[in-house]
Amino acid sequence: MVRVAGARRSPRKGPAVPDVVAAAPAGPDTQPGMGAEPRPDTPAGSDAPAEPDLLVVGRIGRPQGIRGEVTVQVRTDDPDARFAVGSLLITDPPARGPLTVASARDQNGRLILGFEGVCDRNAAELLRETLLQVDAATLPPLEDEDEFHDHVLRGMAVRLLDGVPLGEVADVLHLPHGDVLVVRRADDAAEVLVPFVRAMVPEVDVAARVLLLDPPEGLLDLTDPATPAGE
Repeated sequence: MVRVAGARRSPRKGPAVPDVVAAAPAGPDTQPGMGAEPRPDTPAGSDAPAEPDLLVVGRIGRPQGIRGEVTVQVRTDDPDARFAVGSLLITDPPARGPLTVASARDQNGRLILGFEGVCDRNAAELLRETLLQVDAATLPPLEDEDEFHDHVLRGMAVRLLDGVPLGEVADVLHLPHGDVLVVRRADDAAEVLVPFVRAMVPEVDVAARVLLLDPPEGLLDLTDPATPAGE
């Protein structure tokens, strides 16, 4: 399933709570999470345009050959669409782009891309470790009612079934056993890892920006305490 651009709510039961809590945070070379950083909040009443919500869809690796091609670590569930010839990709660092895909091919399970204006190995080397991004606003809506783009879930209010506010979705992790919501509690800013399964998340109201949580006993007690200020 999705590694950056979305999360799917599974109809199955979630893993045992200890397995979820023990899951390591996504590292720089793993596919989970990997979504773009949360969009900075625009101050209330500000007339400044909102920053685009950028999603990471790939990371450039080493050059491939002498004609400017590069290997790409894919971080999207739809590489054919994201890396189609002619696609314009936003880069991080911004000074390295934007980049327009000139060619795309598979080589032994690895994606090899060529970009317009990148014609030799030296130019390709300068792109190493560049993150490739797309504006979330340009992504088509998902057809599956249990599938959501990560940026849609981030920032959603989280409430218990009785309506009691719990906090908000701080991030979405894509772990080997399934998608997991990182819920930041409103009372102490501690984070709870919640398997994104229907049994625990029975309702996701996109329009209202609210999801309901039905946690098993003990889940909310297993938290990652907030880091004290100044540390």
